[in-house]
Amino acid sequence: MLGDIPHGFLGRGGGLSTGIYAGLNVGLGSDDDRGVIQENRRRAKDAVFPGSELITVHQVHSPDVVTVSQPISLEQRPHVDGMVTRHPGLLLGILTADCVPVLFHDPVAKVVGAAHAGWKGAIAGVTDNVITAMAELGADRDHINCAIGPCIGQDSYEVDSKFQQRFVNSDPANIAFFYAGKIGHFQFDIESYVADRLRRAGVKVIEKLGLDTYADEDRYYSYRRSCHREEPGYGRQISLIGLKG
Repeated sequence: MLGDIPHGFLGRGGGLSTGIYAGLNVGLGSDDDRGVIQENRRRAKDAVFPGSELITVHQVHSPDVVTVSQPISLEQRPHVDGMVTRHPGLLLGILTADCVPVLFHDPVAKVVGAAHAGWKGAIAGVTDNVITAMAELGADRDHINCAIGPCIGQDSYEVDSKFQQRFVNSDPANIAFFYAGKIGHFQFDIESYVADRLRRAGVKVIEKLGLDTYADEDRYYSYRRSCHREEPGYGRQISLIGLKG
């Protein structure tokens, strides 16, 4: 869907972490061993784009996006939830554990982007802002392809009526992304909501993988699953995209 550029939605497989973090945990915000996390990040990068510079940000559930033109140290990571670049050799990485990872590619302008869309960032327009930032680098909305990676599925994402009303108040059409669950609760299809935001922003090619992070423990980390089990922490998987020279 995104062409032959380096990209991928990784899961738990292939990492060195153990215990509740078992697998390829790349989350620097977890209490996992720092050295192991760094090795996991190196393995993830080399699996998708050997020789590249991995760029991640300090994600804060915002709609904010940064344009990347050079490597960014871990200590200088901006507090944003989206990135774009047109510079070869940079590998954009988005960390998730139920939230929606979105990868963007304009093969004509040779511009890529990545977004972390939790519900707060999604409703605030983080994906719209990635598209706008890509356009500022020369991308055309008609040429942008998007892929939505593993995230919490509708059957696993229970929300209360206040949450549902927030989305319906934003746009009455959003009622289509909820079905009634137990009394006073709904099941939210955040993957389809994000896809609809992309469509309304002008993206014509959108792929939804339909993979539920909560339900598939062997393959993915899940914040909500960890909370339901009252575990002291949770791992994060990474989604990656970059441009070759």
